[in-house]
Amino acid sequence: MATYKKRGYKPKTKAEKESQIEQESTTAEVFNTLDETASKTEAWVEKNQKIIFGLVAVVAIGVLGYISYQKFIVEPNQAEAVSEIYQANSYYERALNSPTEKDSLYNLALNGNAGKYGLIDIVDKYSGTPTGNIARYQAGMAYLNTNKYQEAINYLDKFKTDDPLLGPLAKGGIADAFVQLNQPEEAYKYYKEAIKLSDNEMTSPRFLLKAGITALNLGKANEAYDFFNRITEEYPDAPEAAQAKIYKGQAEGMKK
Repeated sequence: MATYKKRGYKPKTKAEKESQIEQESTTAEVFNTLDETASKTEAWVEKNQKIIFGLVAVVAIGVLGYISYQKFIVEPNQAEAVSEIYQANSYYERALNSPTEKDSLYNLALNGNAGKYGLIDIVDKYSGTPTGNIARYQAGMAYLNTNKYQEAINYLDKFKTDDPLLGPLAKGGIADAFVQLNQPEEAYKYYKEAIKLSDNEMTSPRFLLKAGITALNLGKANEAYDFFNRITEEYPDAPEAAQAKIYKGQAEGMKK
């Protein structure tokens, strides 16, 4: 059991003296070690302080820069982009619902009119904004619908979104363009990407059917059968289901 010793206590026996010397030596060693460690740390900090301060400054500048960029550049640009895209968006929507004038309306949407920006201008000027990103999608689709397939691919491939409808439609649009350019392997790859992004009754059966037809043309009967079967099993009420049944029979006859 440890014995409490009052302050000023003087050891009387030899054993007590040796114990006190050992304790004092151990304590001194601990403090010396702490001092030595602290000295090494101070020396390291002093030696590398420029690097440390530089890293801190970089992080601080990065955070402040991001906040400033969002507040003073992105937000004002977004507000301006929303105002500027109104005319081009109006032409684009009219083109979607006007089969007889769609080419001229798509061109007006793309290139602008009466001093107003077109979709191409919006993409270039407001590329870092959500509106600029939507303009990229609309420009790609406008090019696709006016038979400018490479331009459609260029725009749609750079479109970024998590939207469950626009995402698959963009990938499917790229696939459609590759079909028209007679590049079925590329088309097939993008149809499969569109399927991966699809989980709804609008886009899923649409791109399953297109992927299946493309797979048949590429001689991939087993894969084609699986696509058609998914439509008949998972989307039996979809408009594509009737075609899928026919193609499914063809694919089954070609399976190896």
